[in-house]
Amino acid sequence: MSERFAVILAAGQGTRMKSKLYKVLHPVMGRPMVKHVIEQVKAAGIREVVTIVGHGAEQVKENIGDESKYALQEEQLGTGHAVVQAEEILKNKSGTTVVVCGDTPLITKETYAALVEHHEREGSKATVLTTEMPDPTGYGRVIRNADGDVERIVEHKDASESEKRVKEINTGTFCFDNEMLFQALQNVSNENAQGEYYLTDVIEILKNQSRKVSAFLIPDANETLGVNDRVALAQAEKIMKQRVNEQHMRNGVTIIDPDQTYIQPGVVIGQDVVIHPGCVISGDTVIESNAVIGPNSEITNCYVDAYTTIRHSVAADSKIGKRVNIGPYTHIRPASDIHDEAKIGNFVEIKKTTIGENSKVSHLSYIGDADVGSNVNVGCGTITVNYDGKNKFLTTIEDDAFVGCNSNLIAPVTIGKGSYVAAGSTITKDVPDDALAVARGRQSNKEGYATKIKNRL
Repeated sequence: MSERFAVILAAGQGTRMKSKLYKVLHPVMGRPMVKHVIEQVKAAGIREVVTIVGHGAEQVKENIGDESKYALQEEQLGTGHAVVQAEEILKNKSGTTVVVCGDTPLITKETYAALVEHHEREGSKATVLTTEMPDPTGYGRVIRNADGDVERIVEHKDASESEKRVKEINTGTFCFDNEMLFQALQNVSNENAQGEYYLTDVIEILKNQSRKVSAFLIPDANETLGVNDRVALAQAEKIMKQRVNEQHMRNGVTIIDPDQTYIQPGVVIGQDVVIHPGCVISGDTVIESNAVIGPNSEITNCYVDAYTTIRHSVAADSKIGKRVNIGPYTHIRPASDIHDEAKIGNFVEIKKTTIGENSKVSHLSYIGDADVGSNVNVGCGTITVNYDGKNKFLTTIEDDAFVGCNSNLIAPVTIGKGSYVAAGSTITKDVPDDALAVARGRQSNKEGYATKIKNRL
């Protein structure tokens, strides 16, 4: 197999996006679209990637990182001029080069692989990725000769009336023989309506040299969508969301309403998981089999074990065990670890806390910076008072403890194993094992006093 390279065109500002964010950095399903392109190109077996940067070069490089090499296009003088900037990196290398725009996030690794294989199998020096559109206005037309071979590509503004009626369009993605690509680029001129150096002129140059130029047509035009404005960005988001959801459903996940469910690429979901409408699942999340998620839950960078239920809740950067019941209206903040068969109930916030096996925090509580053992019951309205305005402190609640309703646990403090905290207590000292802690004012009843108040009023 010959060497394979890729050149990603990512230098444009994208004025039609009407944004301070550079076009290729606009996210599709939570990830900059240029990163989708590079990810799929590499998944197709292309190891050496050169990204052409221009506007916002440093930001683009920061987002991509070491996934690519870079070449700078200081002036945007057309696609041909952009590819020339990669010559210092790729010149004199033998193999196949894929050229693709950084604003086409929907092209899949399967398409890239099929394009390259077709190009090399046909012995072509250039191959155009094409598709057909009912309304091709604005796209470069692929003009074929009488034998059906690619003759040339004509930009819409330069096309004749008969050429404008052609439905087959250039998607902006190509395969080239690497050495011939850079040789041909030396002969590209800017004598056209735009005054730019078109990469598509390489096709005509190679044809004039009697080199073989082929086309690889894909039936799904949606895959080749170029994102040039916010309307196209929303279309790309919708298409990718549908693609991701369908893949999960075919793998055995029940998604009740796919149109109202948002699952980012990269999320791993086991068989027989049920996802209700309104859920947003993102990042490096793993959900094991038979879990039930939603409705209206947001889960980011979490591990959720089997048979767990999360309803109307938010969880981030945390681990949630088996057969855990969360919600409704729970907030699991980062660095929390909820062990098997625990219950975290309505209007409870957990932050940087371990909740032991079979423990319960059922109602209206804040448990932050805490280590809660197993078989613990935390009563309604309990607060771990973990912050003094400058530092955070740890609260430890050991196995089998019972914390009564409306208790304040002033950290650092330890509630011993098997101990009880009376409802309404403010605990400032450690509670020994098996002790009862009562920290509240003694009740005093004044007989008949309420009647005096009523008479006065």
